[in-house]
Amino acid sequence: MLDFFRNHQRLMMFMLILVILPGLGFVGIQGFRGFFDETSNVASVNGHKITRAEFDNAWRQQMDRARQMLGAQFDSKVFDTPERRKDMLDGLIQQRVLADETQRLHLTVSDDALRRALLADPVIGSLKNPDGSIDLNKYKELLAMQGITPDQYQEQVRYGMAMQQLPAVITQTAFTPKTLAQHLTELAEQQREVQGLAFHAKEYESKVKPTDAQIQAYYDAHSNDFATPATATIQYLVMSPATLTASANPSDADLKKYYDDNIAHFRTTAEVRASHILIAAPKDASAADKDKAKQKAQEILAQVKAHPDQFAQLAQQDSQDPGSASKGGDLGYFGPGMIAGGKAFDDAVFKMKKDEISDLIQSDFGYHIVKVTDVKPSVTKPFDEVKDSIAKDMKTQLAAKAFSDDSEGFTSTVYEQAKSLQPAADKYKLQIQTATVTPKANTALPPDSPLNSAKFLAAVFANDSVKDRNNTQAIDVGSNTLVAAHVTEYKPAAVPALAAVKDAVRQKLVAQQAADLARKEGEAKLADLQKSKSTDGFSSSLKVSRNDAQGVPAAALGAIYKADAQKLPAYVGVDLGADGYVIYRVNAVVAPAPTDSKRLAAAQQQIASVNAQAEAEAYLDALRERSKVKMYGSLESSQSGE
Repeated sequence: MLDFFRNHQRLMMFMLILVILPGLGFVGIQGFRGFFDETSNVASVNGHKITRAEFDNAWRQQMDRARQMLGAQFDSKVFDTPERRKDMLDGLIQQRVLADETQRLHLTVSDDALRRALLADPVIGSLKNPDGSIDLNKYKELLAMQGITPDQYQEQVRYGMAMQQLPAVITQTAFTPKTLAQHLTELAEQQREVQGLAFHAKEYESKVKPTDAQIQAYYDAHSNDFATPATATIQYLVMSPATLTASANPSDADLKKYYDDNIAHFRTTAEVRASHILIAAPKDASAADKDKAKQKAQEILAQVKAHPDQFAQLAQQDSQDPGSASKGGDLGYFGPGMIAGGKAFDDAVFKMKKDEISDLIQSDFGYHIVKVTDVKPSVTKPFDEVKDSIAKDMKTQLAAKAFSDDSEGFTSTVYEQAKSLQPAADKYKLQIQTATVTPKANTALPPDSPLNSAKFLAAVFANDSVKDRNNTQAIDVGSNTLVAAHVTEYKPAAVPALAAVKDAVRQKLVAQQAADLARKEGEAKLADLQKSKSTDGFSSSLKVSRNDAQGVPAAALGAIYKADAQKLPAYVGVDLGADGYVIYRVNAVVAPAPTDSKRLAAAQQQIASVNAQAEAEAYLDALRERSKVKMYGSLESSQSGE
């Protein structure tokens, strides 16, 4: 079918025009799209659509966060599962439900609360000037990089804060009685004295001698366990800003123009090192106090002028700036705007020469006497010194632009020239690479390798690729990366003959039969012990608790705590599967030490937190129950290739 489309593109376009245009006259463009385009949505809540694009973006962000956190340990197969995709969609539905309820109740956030939240953001906090104000230009630039204005961002934050008011009310009012916290703490810390008797499966393997008939039967029942996966040898192209960097070669003239246009970026700010003596006279001081401070400052200035070598001693003695007085008034090196003295302070200081002493400088803090001890003038780095770094930046920018400009063309080329990747490689100067892949991700490759994308692998092993040998589509695998492949050789999955895998079959059968023997002997021993109450063969005793299992398997710990504390000693047996069987003799219950007030308060708070979370989730579930939620199709088709 796809071949027919490719080979008759003009005919198909003409037919589509004949079909589509009359329809538009009856239903309109929006009606036509809405009639056919439910596949662009994954769900709706009270009529509000959650689009596939919204879902894909949220999914991609979650996968990127996991990849950043786990690094080399990241495994897309663990994260990219139908269950996790459903959880993601449930979260988006929950947000939409909560947003609707927030609007229904007309909840909002005051300007003052919004301002406090913005200032508490560490990213915005990093934009503070020395006087504590926010550098608005940098703030606007930061948001512009995200494609939003300050007003849009502030409304987003306000809306998010408003949405959190309902869950916050529930979590903040959650309460756990002290008696309940004490009881749960005692249960968690209660110990049980136990002894163990293990029946390890491996110890029974020497007793297992499977016959050829048994091996054949096991193979027949589990033949798919020994199947070799399908493999495809592929050629593939990767288009991303990184792969396009090599072909982005700005000329020397381009580099020089960039340098001239951005000369300020290559100029260091002038700095001075200075010491000062401050006589405080705050802005709101009375006129009399200001006159008194000025008179004292003039007296000190006269002493400094008479004895400039005593500046440090006079600063230690008279300066009312606690941060610098003990250092002889030294402020270190600083540039314009870095000292909270205001414009008047900068205007005076940055005109001074080394070792020069100022007259009185008045600021909002009082009167300053300044001595400049060093001067570092502004320096512009020469073009030759920064040429390489400019070239690197420009190559990155040009590659990003090329990716944006050419990604659609690349997608069209690999589709239209379906029998080879060479046309796309030549047109976009990309290197054709080769690999052999299976339908599942290769753990030997880096986790973020495009060859480990589930969406890409699905395209490689589609019939159009392996049977008709057409290029795959250009697959978006995230992080601004497109990958297209062409299958050159395909080997379907196959179940090898028993003779080829007989040793592996025998090994699995022996392990299974050994585990069965261990379990049977363990169960027989357990029945005897429950009658005899013997301690023969058991290990030395140890004390376990729910908080400290001492290496006891979780399944066994559960069985130990199910033993009736009123009928000790008790014996419990646990089947550990391939590891065998284990019996524990529960000898005694050891009561925990009395819970002190600190531990009890911490436990009460922790339990209240868990309870609050459960109540908040129950509230959100109730909101969802009374909302009109509709689901559309499968989430698998919206994979973004993570």
